[in-house]
Amino acid sequence: MPAPNPYRRETLVQQLATVPEWDLIVIGGGATGLGVALDGVSRGYRTLLLEQADFAKGTSSRSTKLVHGGVRYLAQGDIGLVREALHERGLLLQNAPHLCHNQAFIIPNYSWWGGPFYTLGLKLYDLLAGRLSLGASAHLSRAETLRQLPTLRPAGLRGGVLYHDGQFDDARLAINLAQTCIDHGGTALNYCAVLGLLKDAHGRLAGVRATDLETGQGHELRARAVVNATGVFVDAVRRLDEPKARPLVQPSQGVHLVLDQSFLPGGAALMVPHTTDGRVLFAVPWLGCVVLGTTDTPVPAATAEPRAQEQEIDFLLQTAAQYLTRAPTRADVRSIFVGLRPLAATAGGSTKTQEISRRHKIVVSASGLLTITGGKWTTYRRMGQDTLDEAIARGQLPAAASQTAHLPVHGAAGPTALPGAPPHFAAYGRDQTALFQLMADVPALAQKLDPQHDFRHAEVVWAARHEMARTVEDVLARRVRLLFLDAAAARRAAPTVAALLARELGHDPAWAARQVAEFGELARGYQLRG
Repeated sequence: MPAPNPYRRETLVQQLATVPEWDLIVIGGGATGLGVALDGVSRGYRTLLLEQADFAKGTSSRSTKLVHGGVRYLAQGDIGLVREALHERGLLLQNAPHLCHNQAFIIPNYSWWGGPFYTLGLKLYDLLAGRLSLGASAHLSRAETLRQLPTLRPAGLRGGVLYHDGQFDDARLAINLAQTCIDHGGTALNYCAVLGLLKDAHGRLAGVRATDLETGQGHELRARAVVNATGVFVDAVRRLDEPKARPLVQPSQGVHLVLDQSFLPGGAALMVPHTTDGRVLFAVPWLGCVVLGTTDTPVPAATAEPRAQEQEIDFLLQTAAQYLTRAPTRADVRSIFVGLRPLAATAGGSTKTQEISRRHKIVVSASGLLTITGGKWTTYRRMGQDTLDEAIARGQLPAAASQTAHLPVHGAAGPTALPGAPPHFAAYGRDQTALFQLMADVPALAQKLDPQHDFRHAEVVWAARHEMARTVEDVLARRVRLLFLDAAAARRAAPTVAALLARELGHDPAWAARQVAEFGELARGYQLRG
């Protein structure tokens, strides 16, 4: 008899009623919240994570796909931040090797001083990584630079500097982290919104009031500690606790364009450390395409689906044209996605996002609500550890040591590749064997979702059964990533995905039709016009 499926929604929802009091409730299912929740289960706490949408629906699925120390922070002299991030980068590549890998980057030099300057700086970068270094940086000749970046503009090129950083699939890491929490006895539930906080007679925080958005069922959930880890939306949760709380976050918008791999063939990525307005530009190979980004634009408020400004699109295309022999145009953009960075503003109130800290900050309210903000994907694990260390220091939780530094992420123990399976199945790690078997058992599920891409029907079924996918968007945006790779193809695949999901989740054709319409409207925002 097969073992019960721990990822079934009915199983997870039932736990809301059977646990009288949680040790830890985490609000928010992005990188930060998942890091806190995983740290909680690793210490043995009864842990519940609640996410009002899907895991990594927001910023955590819209990064530049880099696990890095931050070369630009090194240039700013923030040695401590870079050292911490490089250490965490090394741990992540060890704990999730199926999703994170070593990526070579090249900085092209068009000035006489560029080679020595960046070579020296990146040697310090290597040194700060210590035993977790991904490889030594090196100066490259002009010929070697063009060999590794054949579409780089040759006119005026003097050489380049090679260095190593990490690359990953952000949304799939988030899904695997949620699975890891469940694997270790925690509960992680998407589409369950926290709408209020519970307090005792003395005004101390005692839990949350949440609603299952699929059924409308309300729940009063008691906890010893509550953590607000909602990224750019932390201030909305803080106002549930203190209606007049001053904002902690200044959102900054980062735009990314996805191009065909022909714009940057080969395995190396391009890094431009200083563009015309002082930003950093990356062109990074990712899942058979190239991600071009990013911008750093202050925005007045956080939204669930941020949109690129025309000047940001123009900046990316024009800057890329300065470095590539083939200038990308709007017609070449397969998808465009935008993430909001939850930057923790400094006391001075700077409005230049380059001057706002990427360090994380933990704030504890008078009632005991812990809010964690700032930071970045690379340091998600350390953010979780620091948050719960603070909860322990304040007496909210019993002392217990974090175990996440060497805790493998769900899927980590699997083969790097499975003979006969599509190459991208390697991202499923140990789950790829069962996924491949599903296609063997039901040959119809081996069909492609779109003729131009290798994603299969079986992945939709797997996402519904084992990865807590509930909507067409969940699948095409954050399980198979097609929306981020080719928005037009994602729209074509939507009816097939809706039909497969409806069958798996027990919905009728009317539900499937609504899903297709809603996803079509969403996907239009990922396509450029004109």
